[in-house]
Amino acid sequence: MKKTWLMMFSMFALALLLVACGGNDDTDTNTGTDDGGTTEQTDEGATDKDEGTDGADGDTDATSYDADAAESSYQQSCASCHGGDLEGISGPELTKIGASLSEDEILDAILNGRTGMPPGMLQGDEAENVAAWLADKK
Repeated sequence: MKKTWLMMFSMFALALLLVACGGNDDTDTNTGTDDGGTTEQTDEGATDKDEGTDGADGDTDATSYDADAAESSYQQSCASCHGGDLEGISGPELTKIGASLSEDEILDAILNGRTGMPPGMLQGDEAENVAAWLADKK
């Protein structure tokens, strides 16, 4: 009887984890209309990262990103595992992830997954925007 309950609990916990870390199938095309909730990613509204060396390894990054859109994407697809304030829950803390991983490494983790993280949580420009935003967290 104990084995049956343990097996049922384990299956429930696994299902809950998969649902919590599941991506959002809705794609936001950001048509440019202001409907009160959409943010259009443009050069004017983008946040420029520090152009020059980042101080840690001498790499230069001149990537810009839309911080509001990145945070919104993060809250929808990542916060259930990494926490609403990047503090980490079942996934690792991301408050200073840019100090240990490059933007390309973060993008690779988002697109291809990592230990315990499923692949494809975000795609395309949305994934690139969140990777640039997280890379700036040092």
